[in-house]
Amino acid sequence: MDKQNSARTRMEKRKTKSKSKKKILYIIFAPLLILLLVGGGFLLKFYAKAEEVISQSYEDDGRDKSNLRETQVDPKKDNISILIIGVDESEKRGNIGHSRSDTLILATLNREDKSVKLVSIPRDSYVFIPEVGYNDKITHAHAFGGPKATIETVETLLDVPVDYYVKVNFHAFVEVVETIGGITVDVPYELWEQDSNDVKNAIHLLPGEQTLNGEEALALARTRKLDNDIERGKRQMEIIKATIKQSLSVSNILKLDNVLEAVGSNMTTNMPFDEMTSLMSYATSGGNLGFETMSLEGYDYMPESVYYWQLDEAALAKTKQTLKEHLEVESNLTSNTNLDNSATDVN
Repeated sequence: MDKQNSARTRMEKRKTKSKSKKKILYIIFAPLLILLLVGGGFLLKFYAKAEEVISQSYEDDGRDKSNLRETQVDPKKDNISILIIGVDESEKRGNIGHSRSDTLILATLNREDKSVKLVSIPRDSYVFIPEVGYNDKITHAHAFGGPKATIETVETLLDVPVDYYVKVNFHAFVEVVETIGGITVDVPYELWEQDSNDVKNAIHLLPGEQTLNGEEALALARTRKLDNDIERGKRQMEIIKATIKQSLSVSNILKLDNVLEAVGSNMTTNMPFDEMTSLMSYATSGGNLGFETMSLEGYDYMPESVYYWQLDEAALAKTKQTLKEHLEVESNLTSNTNLDNSATDVN
């Protein structure tokens, strides 16, 4: 009898423990289920918003494909390249549609490796610009012929196809940083810089790691008074990474539609929305995503008192080869007929 009572008691304890475990599991997973349900609704809303914004930002550049491609690429299965063009256009400056490019970053994406390489191209790089037929600062290519002329110049310089471009006005950057509550970056030195309204010395920053608002982050991205374009390019890529990281933080996930609004009104791209969504596989690869940043080496060059960044030919050749291998494309030697004269041809 005692044994039966003892067995019954153990059974009841097991049931109680089982119910407790189920209750604990429910308590743990219920919030996750709620988040998934709410998040699912948010993602649907975000997807619809993204489609609307990107569709409004789409701009046909008149090319079916890069001239350095035999066939049109498919981002769902091919390695691709995207040229990021940062401009500083405003009605006050009177340069809308014909501004110089302040930032040029070529991104190459390898689908099999799930890897991305970012090459920062200094704005004063002395290169051949096909649009005008002579060598000049690469920043002028956009003023001469917009994204199309810039794409042709980058293709000639790096001998790799530029499949897509994204052109973003710096005003979008200010709005995005404000929306996400600022970004934390390291300021290398004390600086005074103008703000987005061109008010001289409106922004004063001291050295050290700190959280910057939109205007302050823009000032840091712009400045090159105490160093050069190479260092500025490195800073800009760090600022971009910090902005992406902060945008995807838990506290900012629900603000992504506002981020899209800020970017969408200040962006143009030749990449359709359905092709852009195929890039999600890179984002969802998590820690497996290979990420490398590069800059173009060179030296100061001042013929007739005009400053240029003269690219180092040996380092440039190495960068070209790295990009070709990453994109898995063949050499296109015919596209570089004017590069050999870049060190001596001054116009």
